[in-house]
Amino acid sequence: MGLMDQIGDVLKQYAGGSAQVPSNVNEHFDQVAQAAPPNSIAEGIAAAFRSDQTPVFGQMLSGLFGQSTGEQKAGMLNQLLASLGPGVLSQLAGGGVLAGLFGGGAKSITPEQAQEVSPDLVQQLAAHAEKSDASIVDKASAFYAQHPALVKTLGGAALSIALAKLAQRQAA
Repeated sequence: MGLMDQIGDVLKQYAGGSAQVPSNVNEHFDQVAQAAPPNSIAEGIAAAFRSDQTPVFGQMLSGLFGQSTGEQKAGMLNQLLASLGPGVLSQLAGGGVLAGLFGGGAKSITPEQAQEVSPDLVQQLAAHAEKSDASIVDKASAFYAQHPALVKTLGGAALSIALAKLAQRQAA
């Protein structure tokens, strides 16, 4: 049995989109993340971000941010900031921290600077970015598809939704 056959068997368990989260959902997500293309994983993550069965996008993203390395934090912050219009930072509580980091004409946040940013501020940024650029959910999903171990911190419900989306995609 090839690797794609193995993940096909795993995905069949999620095809119905059951509300029941299997106890081995983390293991299943690992198997699928190793075999499926990143764009497919990203679609699954986006489905979890958009689901009414999971917390709102900003809250989920801030949780991922809090578990991320400095490089991962910088990558996500730079994507969020690129999606926000000018002047948004001054409107956010704590946005002055980021505005200060951009002092001196900096164009992006470094991993060291990203460590100074709180998950609460990222939650606010993500909420604003989602309102001004709906594609930020897909961009964030593509970013985190490259870091599947981190995605597992979203929890079983989010992973089940992601796997259900992949099962739906495979069936199509």
